[in-house]
Amino acid sequence: MFNDSVLALFSATSIDGEVLKPVKFGTSGHRGTSLKGSFNEHHILAIAQAVVDYRHDNGINGPLFVGRDTHALSKPAWEIVVQVLAANQVDVRIAKDNEVTATPLVSHAILTANAHATSDTQAATKADGIIITPSHNPPEDGGIKYNTPDGGPADGSVTGWIEDRANQYLQAGCTEVKRISSEQALAQASTYDFVGIYVNDLKRVINLDAITNSTLKLGADPMGGTALPIWKKLAENPAFNLKVVNDQIDESFAFMPPDHDGRIRMDCSSTAAMANLLDIRDQFDLAFGNDPDADRHGIVDAAGLMNPNHYLCVCVDYLMKHRPQWSNELKIGKTLVTSSMMDRVVAANERALYEVPVGFKWFVQGLYQSELAFGGEESAGASLLTLDGQPWSTDKDGIVLCLLAAEITAVTGLTPSQYYASLVEQHGNPHYKRVDAPATPEQKAAFNQLTADKVTESELAGSAITSVHTHAPGNNAAIGGLKVCTEHGWFAARPSGTEDIYKIYAESFQGEDHLHLLITEAQTLLNQVL
Repeated sequence: MFNDSVLALFSATSIDGEVLKPVKFGTSGHRGTSLKGSFNEHHILAIAQAVVDYRHDNGINGPLFVGRDTHALSKPAWEIVVQVLAANQVDVRIAKDNEVTATPLVSHAILTANAHATSDTQAATKADGIIITPSHNPPEDGGIKYNTPDGGPADGSVTGWIEDRANQYLQAGCTEVKRISSEQALAQASTYDFVGIYVNDLKRVINLDAITNSTLKLGADPMGGTALPIWKKLAENPAFNLKVVNDQIDESFAFMPPDHDGRIRMDCSSTAAMANLLDIRDQFDLAFGNDPDADRHGIVDAAGLMNPNHYLCVCVDYLMKHRPQWSNELKIGKTLVTSSMMDRVVAANERALYEVPVGFKWFVQGLYQSELAFGGEESAGASLLTLDGQPWSTDKDGIVLCLLAAEITAVTGLTPSQYYASLVEQHGNPHYKRVDAPATPEQKAAFNQLTADKVTESELAGSAITSVHTHAPGNNAAIGGLKVCTEHGWFAARPSGTEDIYKIYAESFQGEDHLHLLITEAQTLLNQVL
């Protein structure tokens, strides 16, 4: 019944007599649901044709890789995208056997296709991609994003252009959108072995021999998503000693335990959503979870589900010590709300930190140009370079981050949680929290007008303020909010794009009481400057 109601409204041109909501790209594409008129057939038609127009205007005429996840709206949206692309004579590449395709596999395919097309004369033949996914969002949601020839999610200038053009088509009822039948479109499309090529290439980015030569017992829960064919392919090799604990594909995700708020959400960084895997963790040395498009990672060991902030720090420390081919000039990327434990780990390894606003798109060029060794964000998304320092995936890769956990344990003998405990001994124990605070529309708008000089206080939670940021230190991009740092802690605040709240992220190296004081004083400070 759930799927029927979601799909029945997918082709609607209005919901309860109201016109469909406009196309709106966030940090990772356009998302919505047919139930509220924000992700419908006309949205997909408009966005697909807008991507075609963008490619034409920018001289991009190489193959376009199209992937999709397992949400109910993803397959019909995927079919429409292929219909529009084929009608416009785009060289479409889709998975063989109608297989679902993970986000990192599309990114890797784009980079693989473009590996030899680096000169200006070859630019027009470069590949790009479209991925149909709302990531870990609830079952009724849909999403679509465009990945440019650098393999990563398009930046704001590109998505802004596509959004404007798509809304022009949407307002005109999509009458100018080209489209052919599914039969014709699929006949024109070429198939691509996303899973086979990706799995075969994994040895370029992970020390697979260390894993297969170990005695580690591994478990993987794809959580009903696109990681399933990858984990099944790896499990075919008995040396991996890997068991896929859940091979169900169900568009309603009925097998999922409710998240912390009672909703179904395939969030592999949530202990509530990962309850099924946590219940059987004693059967494995390490176990992994992934969200539906496999761009996020959840790492489970005997201590439970790792905090994503903690695991990113483990990854960086390990990689700096076990990638001898990497240049010492490579930087480490983090978002400004990622734990400052990362700052201490990077400094201890005598490397440079590259701090950017929220959103993985800010790491794309650094990874693509092999200037960033690693880019990670607090919401369990990250990617890294190959063993020899070349781009692997310029979008988040949850599969590789899971396999890296196995490599770390195989090489060091420490589980990720044990490894993090050793970092705490060296650098201190941070306490991190995110809270939501109510905000009026005027207060939300005021975030974009903030400047550092509006913060006149000299102290925060008993410590001297060392820096105030409205732009990220790494790339000087506006953060759409405020970050205030002291020697012992920091807070950052950003308005929500969909709710009448702002989000406060805070971290203290002086315990829980100090963290609560920091948050309280942050709210007082924000009320003064907004």
